[in-house]
Amino acid sequence: MAHYELMYILKPDLGEEQTAADIDRFNDLVARAQGSVEKTEKWGRRKLAYDIDSHGEGFYVLVVFQGDGTIGNELTRLLKIEDDVLRSMVVRADD
Repeated sequence: MAHYELMYILKPDLGEEQTAADIDRFNDLVARAQGSVEKTEKWGRRKLAYDIDSHGEGFYVLVVFQGDGTIGNELTRLLKIEDDVLRSMVVRADD
């Protein structure tokens, strides 16, 4: 199993409950794809370098997880169709 890092930015106007629900749902996506979440870091609201869909801020979340080679592509596909996600990136972490 390889180590991966997932960074995504949620819309800043979501409530605390919706933000927590989204984070739990995305962690469940990793588990359903036969991966295991090692840690989830909530970086909080930060200013964006440029506006994305008229949002000047976003809620940053970093997830470190393990999985097989197909998990990155599947997560990228699923996060692109989520309305609450402004941007996301999955990278394989080298040792």
